[in-house]
Amino acid sequence: MIKHFSAVILLFVGIAACAAAADTPATAFLPAESLNLKLAAPIDTWDEAIPLGNGLLGGLLWGRDDTIRLSLDRGDLWDLRVQDEFLKEDCTWKTMQQLVAAKNQAELARRFDAPYNAPWPTKLPGGRLELSLDPSQHVTSFTLDLTHAVGRAALGNGQQLETFFSAAAPVALMRIPGPAPKQWKLIAPGAGKTGHLGDQSQATVRALGYPEAKVGADGNTKWFVVEAAKGFRYAVVASAGRVGDATLLAVTITTSNDSQDAVALGRKRLAAALRSGFANLLAPHEAWWREFWRKSRVEVPDLNHLRQYYLVQYFYGAASRLGAPPMPLQGVWTADDGGLPPWKGDYHHDLNTQMTYVAYQTAGRFDEGRCFLDFLWNLLPEFRRFARKFYDAPGAAVPGVMSLDGKPLGGWAMYSLSPTNAGWLGYIFYQHWRYTRDEAFLRNRAYPWCAEIGQCLKSLLKPDAGGILRLPLSSSPEIHNNALDAWLKPNSNYDHACMAALFGGLAEMADALGKNEEAATWRATLAGLGTRAVDPQTHRLMLAAGENLAESHRHLSNVISIYPFGLLNIDGSDRDRAVITATCKRWDELGTQAWCGYSFSWMACLRARTGDAEAALHNLDIFQKAFILRNGFHANGDQLKAGYSSFTYRPFTLEGNFLASQAVHEMLLQSWGGVVRVFPAVSARWSRAAFDDLRAEGGYRVSARRENHVTMWLKVAASHEGPVKIRDNFSGRQPTWSRLGVEKIGDNWQVCLKAGEAIEARFPAAARHGP
Repeated sequence: MIKHFSAVILLFVGIAACAAAADTPATAFLPAESLNLKLAAPIDTWDEAIPLGNGLLGGLLWGRDDTIRLSLDRGDLWDLRVQDEFLKEDCTWKTMQQLVAAKNQAELARRFDAPYNAPWPTKLPGGRLELSLDPSQHVTSFTLDLTHAVGRAALGNGQQLETFFSAAAPVALMRIPGPAPKQWKLIAPGAGKTGHLGDQSQATVRALGYPEAKVGADGNTKWFVVEAAKGFRYAVVASAGRVGDATLLAVTITTSNDSQDAVALGRKRLAAALRSGFANLLAPHEAWWREFWRKSRVEVPDLNHLRQYYLVQYFYGAASRLGAPPMPLQGVWTADDGGLPPWKGDYHHDLNTQMTYVAYQTAGRFDEGRCFLDFLWNLLPEFRRFARKFYDAPGAAVPGVMSLDGKPLGGWAMYSLSPTNAGWLGYIFYQHWRYTRDEAFLRNRAYPWCAEIGQCLKSLLKPDAGGILRLPLSSSPEIHNNALDAWLKPNSNYDHACMAALFGGLAEMADALGKNEEAATWRATLAGLGTRAVDPQTHRLMLAAGENLAESHRHLSNVISIYPFGLLNIDGSDRDRAVITATCKRWDELGTQAWCGYSFSWMACLRARTGDAEAALHNLDIFQKAFILRNGFHANGDQLKAGYSSFTYRPFTLEGNFLASQAVHEMLLQSWGGVVRVFPAVSARWSRAAFDDLRAEGGYRVSARRENHVTMWLKVAASHEGPVKIRDNFSGRQPTWSRLGVEKIGDNWQVCLKAGEAIEARFPAAARHGP
């Protein structure tokens, strides 16, 4: 885990002085040096390495003694062979329904789950650059400089090796000061295995059946070419040169999709990079990252949580760029241990991709989020084919577990081939519009994509005897694992929530576009779903009608209506609040033995959304303490083996990290229901906090300062004309507004702003109390 400091320190200078300040200098948006990831050598496994990337290419910097390793990845390295079972004509939802009705679990598993156990389709590792330092040098520590996105290795003699993955070109550069390395080499995937084999690797790289990589060299340039499957191949190319008293190494990965001669293209790119030089290529790279960090700023008095927050924001910039593939389970940091990545490094849509992209809106990282949405948009023709082939339905459907080209991989059929996961994906399109108020995006992307998903789901719903629209099959992801009793009575609360969020969002988007008839249709479909399943005696959310949650469970699937969808919230009726309270209490009673790391950070978000600040921070504390590796990567199991979970395994996936980042957002700013709430769930342990330019629904930029447990200043800037509602959670303290016309209406302060206008509120100082 990231090492703890002995005392919590204030990282950004002058919080008290700027409590009443209206603006923050641009330089303050850059991460403080104390937030950098610093690790002592040795680093002996790839999943504890320093993560670097430029969206397309990724790297992991690690090593010991005189050996430096840079594990290499590229987002579109995939074996896209399809398992034969999914090519059969009767591989359909109808077949699945027949097998469920016959209670033939063995055949269900053979047809729909077993294909996932084959080596392919899978994300592929790129390979590794490895160098042996001059005997006068040995690595003593590693650092990730967040501000500049540069990885460094201290060499024990006052010198530092530096490397970065250029934001301006598809190359990585490494500068080694002093004597030239004794040697350097490229290692193809599966050769020269180093590090532990991932717990969830389905197979080794060699199981893919590829021929040995073809190795080549010409002067100071070396390469290897991997002939993969279906005519796909890729080349890893590296070139070295001496510049003054340093060695410069450049490396890239090119594919047959880039050029028929991938080696020649790689050599051309590296020659240009070496001619440009380290400093010249670093300059536009640093400029890109300065702009990235200027989007928003967060400050909390807990160093460990703040470090994790900024590291995860960095992940968005390093692993999710416009024009590149979006992040699968491990982003651009695929396993380098001789095995295939945990869970094949695929796109899991029952929570993983959705939660990986849960935190970008509030942080204002809309380009990084568009990377994922553009990917889903571009796959729409494939999703249409899947809807027709598998569901015999119009519109579009998304495989719950899929490859880079949008085809199904299989897995537990209950969630890997559930149609409702796509409703959750549609919710991200809807939220992107809610946060940006980008009318062109609404008209050309969000509504059309969601409407096709809605059309498919609508066609699958059939009225029961009572007129309620129900799916023929229903489930709640991962409950009861891969057993017959995992098929729940339709509609499960998970399925109900995913569809309700989609249909409700479609109605609102149709209204905004003036599509009145379509809006009415979506509202009628939403109403036809009926109500979610609530136990009439205990008032708890159930798994589905007739079945309560009776055991600890890692996936918060039955409470998804509370978070992230907010369909059930504390601004609702007394009954709604009673259901939320009873449901949270039940989750607490059942304990965390079956939880994974992401369960804790998800629960932190949920409890913050319900206003339970102490429970939110408690869950975030456990995640931070027990479920991250020392480089900050989320490990699914309890790494302390401290009893937080019966899972103590190690596979790394990213969604838990992003949920932890979002939990901080939920504590500092919420905007669901059209109301801006500043500091809605801040623990008593955090007497001070601040943020600048976090985004709220409606296209607002919000900044605020908190001192001695109370709000001292806030600012809301509008990008579109309309009424702004700000929740009065100021403990009876009267704000002084920066303009006239602000009215108190119910629980909210309200004012109309034009595009480009802002409103500020200042508060009298409060008596000091607490820590």
